[in-house]
Amino acid sequence: MTAELGYDAIYFTNRDGLRLYGRHYRAAAPSGARPILCLAGLTRNSRDFHTIALALSQNHTPSRDVFTLDTRGRGLSENDKNWKNYAVPIEMQDVIDFMTMLELRKAGIIGTSRGGLITMVLAAAQPTLVGPVVLNDIGPVIEMDGLARIAGYVGRVPLPKNWSDAARIVRDLSQRDFPNLTDADAEAIARQLFNEKNGKPVSGYDPKLSKCLSVLDGPIPKLWPQFEALKRLPLLVLRGGNSDLLSDSTVEEMKRRHPRMTSVTIPDQGHAPLLLDAPTISAVASFFAETDDVAEARQHAMTHSDFRHVSRLVSTSPRSTRRENSV
Repeated sequence: MTAELGYDAIYFTNRDGLRLYGRHYRAAAPSGARPILCLAGLTRNSRDFHTIALALSQNHTPSRDVFTLDTRGRGLSENDKNWKNYAVPIEMQDVIDFMTMLELRKAGIIGTSRGGLITMVLAAAQPTLVGPVVLNDIGPVIEMDGLARIAGYVGRVPLPKNWSDAARIVRDLSQRDFPNLTDADAEAIARQLFNEKNGKPVSGYDPKLSKCLSVLDGPIPKLWPQFEALKRLPLLVLRGGNSDLLSDSTVEEMKRRHPRMTSVTIPDQGHAPLLLDAPTISAVASFFAETDDVAEARQHAMTHSDFRHVSRLVSTSPRSTRRENSV
């Protein structure tokens, strides 16, 4: 593990020949606890989970291995030349490739926004891969107001001149839904959102993602059939109190349909909750601790020697820059 960062970087080639990036936050001590996989939102990446991944792997009992993945076109993963491949079913294949390589089965999953959509589809398509699930501000029904807001900025945010400018952009985009955001928070989120090149912020996602997100096509189909695949699993739903993408009424209908679901509303946060505050992290840690089947999870949790074996199968250096943002 790179001590100053708190994780090991993973680079691997997926079935389409794209070079993708992930992280492994090693458990502080072997516990047999279920490993966790974190999947980010539409334009987001592994950096969003740095704080909660460190907490789950180092600071909470039991400690557990945490993995994160940048799907194609996000973060430090390679862009797809065909923008039409930026679709949930294809991005799900990226997740399957990653989990297969790492031999992750019955893993707990934290899915933020787009990552939650991928999780629902994955649970329907490959049920043996998925354990208890945390959906972060996403459900089977996506509100059009939130979709329109996202469509309005994806691929249209001007590149900042420097990191101070990047923090200003974050504050401008977030001030309505995240009123308690501090300047330090804004700077940290900017370093999650943007990549870095030659000391300056650059786009953290392929701008062509905007082509696959059009409100002119009408409402996104409701995913209740895919949500049904989660009924066999413990489920925690986080909703931002100011969210315009996941409504209270949708959460209530999810509860009605899912007998093992609990929900937490994060006050003064919009879409999607940042997973940075202690109460939210504690709620997630407690959920996974309560849903651990240690005997089963031990069969699938990776030891440090297991990971060294896997690391020999993949390249741990990117094609271009070796520098990574740390948050």
